Amino acid sequence: MAENLKKVLFVSSEIYPYLPESEIAKIGRYLPQGIQERKREIRAFMPRYGCINERKHQLHEVIRLSGMNIIISDVDRPLIIRVASIAAARIQVYFIDNEDYFKRKAVYADIADNFFEDNDERAIFFARGVMETVKKLRWAPDIIHCHGWFSHLVPAYLKKAYKDDPIFSGSKVVLSLYDDTPAGPFSKDFAAKAAFGGVSAEDLPIFGAPGGINLAKTAAKYSDGIILGSDSVPKEVVAYCKEQGLPILKYDGAKMKDGSYMDEYNAFYDQV
Repeated sequence: MAENLKKVLFVSSEIYPYLPESEIAKIGRYLPQGIQERKREIRAFMPRYGCINERKHQLHEVIRLSGMNIIISDVDRPLIIRVASIAAARIQVYFIDNEDYFKRKAVYADIADNFFEDNDERAIFFARGVMETVKKLRWAPDIIHCHGWFSHLVPAYLKKAYKDDPIFSGSKVVLSLYDDTPAGPFSKDFAAKAAFGGVSAEDLPIFGAPGGINLAKTAAKYSDGIILGSDSVPKEVVAYCKEQGLPILKYDGAKMKDGSYMDEYNAFYDQV
């Protein structure tokens, strides 16, 4: 496929203006626009957290994409897909929604900063919801670019559960790592909950001690290239990526500030 026809799927835990500006949210907002302006076709996904103002941002449900159930821990969870447009960027954002997981008016923790006990299931639901929705769209991405820990199961699902699906058979994963490693512990049953289809708990061995560091390592294990999106990515995770022999694009604060990082990212997609 010609370089300028490549399709890039962005899977982000945060996108501005739907969430406040942060390192990840700003990348989630401006990178898809920049890559689209560089003549690539893009799609962007994020969770529909309950704190997102549906009326203000004009979110609406996409009936033809909704209606599927995702089973986690033997419970059927309805998948609802919403969409909104960022007019200035000329891009649409797809939102993964579910009443049980995303109705609450907070992102990862309650008002007392207690990490939600079901964050593992929320991350599972989000990752699987993205993959199933892209299948329904019948849109085959060449690159899947993951941002934020909420997206960290996508690489494993792509390489194990969806590897034989024609929509994803040619997809490569680029993983951007940030300083967003969750401090709160995950359920000891995280790996068992995450297993489905071609993904077994044994395919997620780094989940032996479920936590943010090991989740990031699991994402790296199944990725094809790593981008350091922050100057404070945990050293243990960076060391693991180097041990895997993965191509790594280093963080450059000056380029992040002036926007020229987009050209580097765009070129990196063709290297993995």
